[in-house]
Formats: sequence, C-alpha cells, structure tokens
Amino acid sequence: MKSSIQLSPKDTFNAFLLFFIIHTAQIGVGLQGFQRVIYQDAKQDAWISVLLAGLATHVIVFFMLKTLQMYGSNDLYGIQQDIFGKWIGNLLNILYIIYCSGAFFTVLRNYIEVVQTWVFPDLGTWFIAATLLLIVIYTFTGGLRVIVGISFFSVVLAIWLIPILAYPIKFIETRSLLPVLEANMSEILKGVKSMAFTVIGFEIIYVIYPFVKDKENAKKHIHLGLFVTTIIYLAIMLVSLTYFSGEQLTKTIWATLSLFSIVKLPFIERIEYIVVCFWMLIILSNLCLFVWSAYRGTSRMVKVNANKFVWIFSLIIFIISLTFKTRVQINTFNDYFNQAAFYIIFVYPIILYVLAAIKNKFKSNKEKKE
Repeated sequence: MKSSIQLSPKDTFNAFLLFFIIHTAQIGVGLQGFQRVIYQDAKQDAWISVLLAGLATHVIVFFMLKTLQMYGSNDLYGIQQDIFGKWIGNLLNILYIIYCSGAFFTVLRNYIEVVQTWVFPDLGTWFIAATLLLIVIYTFTGGLRVIVGISFFSVVLAIWLIPILAYPIKFIETRSLLPVLEANMSEILKGVKSMAFTVIGFEIIYVIYPFVKDKENAKKHIHLGLFVTTIIYLAIMLVSLTYFSGEQLTKTIWATLSLFSIVKLPFIERIEYIVVCFWMLIILSNLCLFVWSAYRGTSRMVKVNANKFVWIFSLIIFIISLTFKTRVQINTFNDYFNQAAFYIIFVYPIILYVLAAIKNKFKSNKEKKE
C-alpha cells in the first residue's frame, strides 16, 4: 500500500471537531429550498425520503471509515492510486477533483442567486462572486486549522436560527401529512436520490481523516454530526409539509427562507434579510472545505503551491460563474450535479470498500505464503 501522508502536529486537529466539520459541510445552500424538489417526488411522504437519506449517510460513512482504516493515515487520492494503479488512479483522482470543484461552484452560484433574489436584486453577479472568492482565498491561505475553526464557529453562531424556525409551528396543519405511505416505494426512493444534492459534504471525510489526531474517536463524532443534520432536515421538512399546501410547496423555490419571512420581531421587520446575509458564514466553510479537498488531490499528482492553486482555481470559478445568468441554467446544472453526486457519494464508496478489502485480503494471503 502507499505510504501514509506525513503530517506535522500543526496540521492536525482533535476528533471532536469532526462533528462541526460534517454538520457545517452538509448545511449549505441545499437547506434553503430542498423541500420543493423532494415533495415533487414523494408528496406528503417526503419526510420519509429525508429520513431514509439521513440513514443512508450513516451506512455510507461506515464503508468510508472501514476503507480509510485499512490504509492508516492515507486519503482517498492515495487509496485510489494504490487500488487502481498510477494511471487509472490519477484519472479517478482528476474526476474527484472535478466533483469537488463542481460542488464548490454549485454552492457559490446558488448562494449568489439567493442574495440577488432576496436582498440585493441589482447587485451584479461578478461583484458578489469576486467578494466571496476573495474571502475564500483569505481563509484558505490560513491553512486547514483555520478552515476547521470557521466550521466550528459557523455551527456555534448559527444556533439562534433553530428556535426561530419554530415560529411557524403555531400555523401548521398536521393533517397535511396524511395519508402516510400514500407514495409508493419507488417514489420515496426517488426522493431519497433527490436528497443527494442536499446532504453532500460528508464525503470530506475521505480527505480530512488523515489529519485527525485521535482517530479512535472519529467515528462517534462523525455519526453524531450526521444525526444532528438529519434531525434538522427532518424537522424543517415536517414544518414545511404542514405549513404550506402542496400547491404552494411546488411553487416555492426557497421554502426555508419563506418560513423565516413570516417571523415578525419587534426590533426586526425582515429577519430573512439577516438570515441570507448570515448564511455566508455557513457556506464559507462549505466553500473552503471543497477547495481544500480539490487542492489536496491536485498536490498528490503535481507539485503546486497552495496560494498559487487557490488563485488559479478562484479565477476559473469566477469566469464560469459569469456564464450562468438565468434560473433555468442554474437549475439544470443542479440537476446534473445531483445525478453525479448520488453515484459518487452513495454508490462509489461501497465499490471502493469492496475493492480495497479484496486487495487487502490478497496481499495478506501473499505475505503469509512468503
């Protein structure tokens, strides 16, 4: 097997921080409007799709950790090189870098659209993109521990959003959830597949795991992060299904933000403006984790300076973001990305684990014979 990554103590962090990394990686732009997409597939049983998708993340993480544990302190890029060889392994590494770049662009462009729709309709795409990318560059150059710190604070400082979402509960109609299981299993599973775009982010484990100090404690913190994320998505879906009518939900692009818009406080009239602006702190950790993952893969194949990489990467993303001008273009990209993300996140880890286990078994038998 490939040798483990050599790390200095300043690059590592404690396992409990994985809870914040996983949680913030999953709570991105998808949370702002995932309800409509899932409802179109499973109707009032959409909450079941959300629950099953959450359970699926726990299963996939089990296979991810088992694969990583076979290789000690090595990441996905090194594992693929070992299993598939240099050429095919590097090809798969390039594809995964493209995936991380696509995830970065998806988060960035969707957030820009939200800002333009809800807060600053006359603000140019180029200005918002440039501003966000400069913040990402500044954070990225601080190193992994700074990115982890941003993930920590994005969770801690966002706790106040949860009780505010409880405000619409007094307007809900629980009968909207009935009849339960009216959707057939194929429709519910279709909803699970549509949730892939919303729950992506936990795959960062593949790249960040070697940097964890006390790896024996990593498992519980990762699963706890997944559990909390699932509970939040499930709660928001249940509130949305019982607050909006079915027709309203199919026409509401950002249902979560619409729930915030009904909240009225004595000192704040339009709280959704604050939420949209505050959301930048949440997506900042998303963006930094994805660009960091892309950089780790690139550095495994070619020698590249981190600062130079992030500037080139940001310039490419900036140019591409300017080519997407309409909601239809963004939505089409989201659909294609969701299709790819489903197979990369929910199917490939199982295949990779099986191949790693077979290779490990053959190598063990060979060593015994020798």
